[in-house]
Amino acid sequence: MTKELILAVDDEEDILELIRYNLAREGYRIGAAKTGEAALEEARREKPDLIILDLMLPGIDGLEVCRRLKSDALTAPIPIVMLTAKGEDADIVTGLELGADDYITKPFSPRVLLARIRTALRRDRKAAPEEPMVIRAGDLAINLATRDVTARDVPVQLTATEFNILSYLTKRPGWVFTRNQIINAVRGEDYPVTERSIDVQIVGLRKKLGDAGKHLQTVRGVGYRFKE
Repeated sequence: MTKELILAVDDEEDILELIRYNLAREGYRIGAAKTGEAALEEARREKPDLIILDLMLPGIDGLEVCRRLKSDALTAPIPIVMLTAKGEDADIVTGLELGADDYITKPFSPRVLLARIRTALRRDRKAAPEEPMVIRAGDLAINLATRDVTARDVPVQLTATEFNILSYLTKRPGWVFTRNQIINAVRGEDYPVTERSIDVQIVGLRKKLGDAGKHLQTVRGVGYRFKE
């Protein structure tokens, strides 16, 4: 069976060649673009299964490319893995908020890149229109209908906001969410939700969940994720 089509976007030929070589070895089909304008054109024409997008591009930069792709109904479903230079935390946060699925910093290991690609493609294939009534993640079971939570079969009493944050994170295990993404997804039923209150809520959740609280991981400079 033909492997997925991956569009690699980077203005450095050696990076593109590295990506081409390693993805081709795994059987993926590869497309390439060196500018933001070319990336938008290729994405709309070829409709790749995933886009590897460098943020530092001549002309239209990677963040604007990401914004335009996610604003276009034709390209919005395509998963995006961003390539960033170390220390670009603000750009990472912005990219994730614009809809990118993951990121990897340069210089990168080809094995790590391949792992991130596989994960993003699996997420995309697993996406389902109907939400399950019970989410099982690690040691946790979250009943969305009754709003009951158990950790290792022991009931956990959570506030409304704590429940909303936990269920939001566990619906996408491994995905990194910024504080603003969490704020936008969670309506504060106990009190107004701010970036600082998200941090406080996470601390409270970890304490209440006991050993299972270790699954709530801080991604420094970006936000939080649930890791099984």
